Amino acid sequence: MNTATLASLALYFIAMIAIGLYAWRKSTSDSAGYLLAGRNLPPSVAALSAGASDMSGWLLLGLPGALYLTGLSAAWIGIGLFAGAVVNWIVVAPRLREQTESYGNALTIPQFLANRFPGQGTNLRVISAIVIVAFFAVYTAAGLVGGGKLFETAFAGALPDTGLSDYMLGILITAGIVLAYTMVGGFLAVSLTDFVQGIIMMLALVIMPLVVLFGSGGDGGASLSTVPVEGFLSLTEGVTLLGFISAVTWGLGYFGQPHIIVRFMAIDTVEKVARARTYGLSWMGISLIGAVAMGIAGRGYAEANGIVVEDAETIFIILAELLFHPLVTGFLFAALLAAIMSTISSQLLVASSSLTEDFYRLFLRKQCSEREAVNVGRICVALVAVAAIVMASNPDSQVLGLVANAWAGFGAAFGPLIILALTWRGITGAGAVAGLVTGAVVTGGWIALGLNASMLGGEGLYEIVPGFIAAWIAIVAVSKAGAGRGGENRTA
Repeated sequence: MNTATLASLALYFIAMIAIGLYAWRKSTSDSAGYLLAGRNLPPSVAALSAGASDMSGWLLLGLPGALYLTGLSAAWIGIGLFAGAVVNWIVVAPRLREQTESYGNALTIPQFLANRFPGQGTNLRVISAIVIVAFFAVYTAAGLVGGGKLFETAFAGALPDTGLSDYMLGILITAGIVLAYTMVGGFLAVSLTDFVQGIIMMLALVIMPLVVLFGSGGDGGASLSTVPVEGFLSLTEGVTLLGFISAVTWGLGYFGQPHIIVRFMAIDTVEKVARARTYGLSWMGISLIGAVAMGIAGRGYAEANGIVVEDAETIFIILAELLFHPLVTGFLFAALLAAIMSTISSQLLVASSSLTEDFYRLFLRKQCSEREAVNVGRICVALVAVAAIVMASNPDSQVLGLVANAWAGFGAAFGPLIILALTWRGITGAGAVAGLVTGAVVTGGWIALGLNASMLGGEGLYEIVPGFIAAWIAIVAVSKAGAGRGGENRTA
């Protein structure tokens, strides 16, 4: 590992911690500041923060890896995600920004649901918090797996001998840097670092495919048509009906991702949501195209130059080392760490906010001071991080698989509930509880039974589909039954 590359990464780490210290001085005096930056984020910061916290290491590892292995057909995942993001920005974003403030100035999604349905408030807060903490532990673990793979692949032999594997040391370094700025600076630190990280990620995903295809030594472009995978450049080759449905329905997950939709709550005014939408979708479109091109071009380059890639999810790391000056390689590795760390920090903060607001303040210390609540939040960030480190310790873990499970869990449990709570006057508190539980249970059961066997070419069906449908049906059925008996029915 070249010292110039390590110097680039060191500068990146220092910059992230500096942002955390800046945010600490600006917005951590109370819970509203620590958990939501005082609802004062500019549209550009909110948009890129939502995008960066959404995409994670999956954008530079998991998606290019899937395209590297199977070809252009894996792009249906990205297409489905973009469609879901468009609907999320149009339907959910403006309504959530307005209603979370009008319903008791809620700082978290569980708190909003409790204020929206006061008759089931405690149940909704507790169940929501359990789902958030459980699935975010898995989701955070997926990010740490990405950090471990980076250090294991790129830094082998360059790290000090600590008695730990390069993979495990990478996990600990990644978690340590994220904890430093998240615990200190809270939501503002997370959002500002996400903004910077989002720009770095997008630049890397534009630069890398262009250099692979057209730069010096980039012979991969001429070999794309000879990759030894039938229909490698076809969107439909080998795609079954179930596989297609499984891929495009990733977009359903957007409506229920707390670490993404909480950014909508923090935009400074409802009127600026439209501007944030333009920024966010532009960033996402460019980044997804870059990730698709990275996987396709990377396979072509590897085949043309006889490069053996044992783990397809590391193709970005391998090419960053082979094709670029060490300083640029450091920048590209920083982009990968940016993708990983932006999501981890967001997830840790949302999980921490649920533990603090929906357990500690609800059951243990209802009258705790603002300073105490902020400090408890910091402790909870560390606790969730420790759980994720333990889960990520297996070096055989796959980033895409872990992300898929957590994404489906949130999408099915919260997605139908968020949409209906914001748009349907007939939803009741009992219906909200039924949908939340049904979505989580059906998704978990589908995974446990192994019915989600494959994404594109197999017989399995992605677990978000049955979970989302079952939750929607449960909400509508229970709400209608309750309304017929004169049950609770708060107006949206």
